[in-house]
Amino acid sequence: LTMITGLPPALPTLPLELTVLYNFLLFTVETSDSAVEGIRQGLLRVLEACGNCGQGLSMEELWQKVLQEVTAEELQAPLHRLGALQAAWWLSDGRLSSTTILVRLLSHAEDLGRAHCHDGENELLSLLKAWHLPAEETSLPLIQSTEDLKEMLCTTAAFLQGLQELDAGNLSTALSYLQEAAGGFCTKKVLAQIYTCLGCCTHQMGKPQTALQHLKRALQVDFQCLPALSHAAAVYHQLGETDVELQALALLYEALVKKPPAAAPSSRCFLIQMELLIHTPVLASLLCPHHPSEVKYLLAQRCLQDRRVTDAVEHYLDLLALLQEGLQQQVPLGGSSALPRIPEIFLEAASALEQAGRHQDAITMCEEVISRTTDLIPRMLQLEKVLEQTERTSPEAGLSQTKESLCCLAWRAAAFLHQGWAWAKLGESKEAITQFSRCLGDLLRVQLCGSGTEPTENLLPEVEVLQKIRLFSLIGRGIQFMELGKHKEALLDFQHGLHISPGDPAAASYLVQALWKLNRKQEAATHWQKFSQSSSGEDGKGRPCPLYLVSCLKKVMFPHRESLARSMQDFLEATDQDLAS
Repeated sequence: LTMITGLPPALPTLPLELTVLYNFLLFTVETSDSAVEGIRQGLLRVLEACGNCGQGLSMEELWQKVLQEVTAEELQAPLHRLGALQAAWWLSDGRLSSTTILVRLLSHAEDLGRAHCHDGENELLSLLKAWHLPAEETSLPLIQSTEDLKEMLCTTAAFLQGLQELDAGNLSTALSYLQEAAGGFCTKKVLAQIYTCLGCCTHQMGKPQTALQHLKRALQVDFQCLPALSHAAAVYHQLGETDVELQALALLYEALVKKPPAAAPSSRCFLIQMELLIHTPVLASLLCPHHPSEVKYLLAQRCLQDRRVTDAVEHYLDLLALLQEGLQQQVPLGGSSALPRIPEIFLEAASALEQAGRHQDAITMCEEVISRTTDLIPRMLQLEKVLEQTERTSPEAGLSQTKESLCCLAWRAAAFLHQGWAWAKLGESKEAITQFSRCLGDLLRVQLCGSGTEPTENLLPEVEVLQKIRLFSLIGRGIQFMELGKHKEALLDFQHGLHISPGDPAAASYLVQALWKLNRKQEAATHWQKFSQSSSGEDGKGRPCPLYLVSCLKKVMFPHRESLARSMQDFLEATDQDLAS
């Protein structure tokens, strides 16, 4: 190519020169800027040989000038080859409109009548299908035929436009384009990606069974297409098929930790493949690879949510071992990652250990959280004053720091809360009371609001978590006081719990029980009547608990509602009879 371009351009040698240029550019597919510059120089030499000049023109203008002014028959096939390469570069850059204009010029007037759009097609796809390639010169060998490149362009255009429509939320249109791409010319790897996108599209359309069919097809085409397995697990989760979901996640984890085998060689090898042309953010998002730690966490989380505590404990301990080996540095924690913050993982693990009856291990796990967060919590956090100060200086940074302080406080308090319940299960009521008291003492560090002011909307989730922890700790300590026969102390805790969460059915029921134990039966009956009339719909109030608090929510539920209700009714009936007599 260097030797040829060192000579003045001449029409008789241009077919050979453009063919050599085409073959050369196929070896530079990963450097599209230099490839486009190579095409530009080739077009300028064509114009120079024809006695024209194209300096200063954009690539779109240069192509228009060449295709309109160069009519030599022997140059048509070489120009169409370069046009196919140019269309490939523009498609890879997402320049669909420029590609459409170029293909329209390449199609010529006699093809435009056949390029009308059918239902579900757009102009680019119609033009690509109607594009009639000139006959190739058999004496000039090509590394990759123009016909193969054209077919690849059709598939690429359909795939790209399907991804655009999927990103825009136009699911029916996206489905049509993706189905078109699935029937096109591509490698097995890309075909599996197309089927994965079809699965995601139909899942969003509310067709989970159809989505599963597409995702299974993706794995049949390319068993290394792990995003398809990940999306299938998400579909099974939505369908409530926990067993199959856990099997899918286990397979995904096993595949991620093993070194994948080398891909089988393709029967047809091309320098330009669709993998080089399709690299949009939406595809990267759909095919985003999971880290093994993320999948292990999903396994642990799903088992804990489904009360498979033995399996949950095993997965959490495996996950913590991975994190302690330093693998957490390879995956982002929180944010877009499936992994929550490290203290939350420890707390969820402690919850699983508790439910599995491994109370001492749960206490040790919580101690790790306490030691890691002790130095991160301010001695006193006056929320209203902090928000006023940060509003004047740096609102975003101040709000972020405040949220972080509240999270650290919640984690440490939750650790004391879990330790309290663990000691209670071990029959150590005094030690349990100590841990519940430490939890409440920690929560006194923050003044949530003052003068009736509500916390800012951005902090409501953190504040609500703190309030739930305080309520659970008060009820837990009150229950332990009841175990020790200290009914007055228990009553104070239940009253405080109702002050924090008015109408809470657990705190209300324990309050009635404490009054009854103190022989304040009339007062207990009055409170029971009041709470029973207003208790409907209270259980589901507020945001859902974090997973690490769900077990505590179950522990504070009053276990003897029916017997308490009978006692109250019997007492009220006896009181009515006494009054009547």
